[in-house]
Amino acid sequence: MPDGSRVLVALRVNVTAERAFTTFTEQIGRWWRPNPLFQFVPNSVGTLEFWPGPRGCLIERYDDGTVFQIGDVRVWEPPSRLVVGWRQEGFPPDADTELHVRFDQIDGNPVQTRVTVEHYGWDRIPPENAVRHSFPLDVFSLRFAQWWKRQLAEFGNVV
Repeated sequence: MPDGSRVLVALRVNVTAERAFTTFTEQIGRWWRPNPLFQFVPNSVGTLEFWPGPRGCLIERYDDGTVFQIGDVRVWEPPSRLVVGWRQEGFPPDADTELHVRFDQIDGNPVQTRVTVEHYGWDRIPPENAVRHSFPLDVFSLRFAQWWKRQLAEFGNVV
């Protein structure tokens, strides 16, 4: 899906790519911070969790035991790459976005990794959709990038 709009953020962490990938996927519930502007299910806050592997998925689990499936894992290549579909409950039936995450070992430094998040497909979500908050795409993309930047900062605190 790397076409259409894209949000791009990156962070360097002082761990191996293996550890960064593992922390991103196995400990997402520790570092992920919900935001009321970008909830998967309106008025619901849960904990994110990966069901790992190439046939896995990303879910949000709620206190009552229910889950919302955010998306299927489309690429699972530890320790270097992850691609997952990304839906919020209010998305149109024929639309989703796609999250790409790369874990690139920094040349010459075996314990430093660049984590790059690219989130594609926001142009497929109409501006009047609740998740877009009626923002023009460029404004929404900037706000969403700021949100991802905060998420990666939390990830950096956990890794």
